[in-house]
Amino acid sequence: QVQLVESGGGRVPAGNSLLLSCATSGLTMDDYVIGWFRQVRGSEREGLACFSSLEARTEYSKSAQGRFTVSTDLTRHTVYLQISSLKNDDAAVYYCAARPRTNSFHFCRRTDFQVWGQGTRVFVSA
Repeated sequence: QVQLVESGGGRVPAGNSLLLSCATSGLTMDDYVIGWFRQVRGSEREGLACFSSLEARTEYSKSAQGRFTVSTDLTRHTVYLQISSLKNDDAAVYYCAARPRTNSFHFCRRTDFQVWGQGTRVFVSA
């Protein structure tokens, strides 16, 4: 059974950096695309970045380019999302998700992701 567990959220001062983790289990990393998304209450879930270890490929949404960085520790089956220079608008629940690598022609389309973590909440303080 594929499971994803996010961690690393909390209250962080604006301007600081934050590292979020997505620990995966029950999957072979090369067979999946891992995505990072976030959601503000009352808004749609927003895609940030997607990663494929087999393709050595990472794509970022326009809103995530520049301050968001995906990294991995494949030995720990973990995918990270670092957010630098945190802004008030970064306050959200952050989710990671997984989809089989071959289930879509789209790389980072939210609706293709089948398994989601429970999310980790980020608060940004002034």
